[in-house]
Amino acid sequence: MGADREGDHRRPPEVSGAVTQTEIVTMSDEQLRTKLETLRRLGAATVHEAMGQRGYVDRAIAPLDPTTRIAGPAYTVDSKPHDNLMMHYALSKAQPGDIIVVDYKGYTRAAAWGDLMTHSARAHRIGGLVVDGAVRDAAAIVDMGFPVYCRGLCITGPTKNQIGRVGVPINVGGCTVRPGDIVVGDRDGVCIVPFDEIDAVIRAAEAREQREAAIIDRLASGATTVELLGLADVLDDAGLH
Repeated sequence: MGADREGDHRRPPEVSGAVTQTEIVTMSDEQLRTKLETLRRLGAATVHEAMGQRGYVDRAIAPLDPTTRIAGPAYTVDSKPHDNLMMHYALSKAQPGDIIVVDYKGYTRAAAWGDLMTHSARAHRIGGLVVDGAVRDAAAIVDMGFPVYCRGLCITGPTKNQIGRVGVPINVGGCTVRPGDIVVGDRDGVCIVPFDEIDAVIRAAEAREQREAAIIDRLASGATTVELLGLADVLDDAGLH
């Protein structure tokens, strides 16, 4: 999930009738794999807080299976609502480990994704899907173990004839996602990490994790959260002694 890739990490080409120059981000497979595994372990909430509460994707975009955890580079798709042509195109172009991230304009009256696309995604080792819209065939998708984060479910199928774009900045759940940004998702939700901030975010998130571990140790010894989080003065000012 999210880190098994071949060759250098590549941002997808922009497509709107024509393909532009592919931008290559220099990072070895092993370096990227290690960083993605670290972000996946840390989780969306810790990463979001470590970023100063940036990267937040609307909580309505939630996992079909809350046990899934993802971390991988975004392959961005700007799709027309009620049409999934560009998602089929993305499936044919995304690299193993990529997370396909789709701006479906929050549309939930037709499913953007279903079981057939999931079979294709698994065959191509895609890392997961985040879509600001609806999907269908949820039980089959969960049974296949493919991570999908979506706004809801709909039994109606889409058209397949509207040209959109891939490899461009998009907005998903109120958050800007650029090609190659890192998508971190789990039961708590989805967070987007700008690609050029990966190292700084990991350092900050691991430091936060270490601070929380120390707090947990003291809680186990009987200390209170009021004491450890410095809440006594606020409570005293409110007359809560």
